[in-house]
Amino acid sequence: MALLRALLSSMLLVSFFISLTEAREFLVGGKTNAWKIPSSETESLNKWAEASRFQVGDSLVWNYDPSKDSLLQVSKKDYDSCNTSSPIAVYKDGNTKVKLDKSGPFYFISGTQGNCEKGLKLVTVVLSGRRKFFNVSPAPSPVEFEGPAVAPTSDGTSLKGGFMAIFGVLMRLVLLEMLM
Repeated sequence: MALLRALLSSMLLVSFFISLTEAREFLVGGKTNAWKIPSSETESLNKWAEASRFQVGDSLVWNYDPSKDSLLQVSKKDYDSCNTSSPIAVYKDGNTKVKLDKSGPFYFISGTQGNCEKGLKLVTVVLSGRRKFFNVSPAPSPVEFEGPAVAPTSDGTSLKGGFMAIFGVLMRLVLLEMLM
């Protein structure tokens, strides 16, 4: 019986760590229609991004009016100069989802002429995959706006399936040991 309790406790701990590795979706700015020219520096989307922790596999989701704006993923040079002429990617659907597929910075600017110069741009820094288990980031400092809206995604499904298969095998071994 003690073996069963120890096994179940271990399985719960493993389940907790698996949940930490699941990819998440972040609603840019923490709210719908946050992709707009900020009225002040404190409303900058970069302030929101600085308070967020992005991991490889997470996604950013933008909601905006596609008749008035678009989203460009750009290089650092084009981000700094608000150059819209040579984007890495162009998004015009009004409900854009971008997967953060590598560690490092990602740069985004408005596709509408003049909006970037008025502050409608975003840089995010994605942490490497190694940090998921071992380096827990400190809590961000309090900010004056809503935090990120986070929704779990199903990218961890195969990992959970494997976990359940192992759990099933271990339970059979425990039951066999109890019967002997």
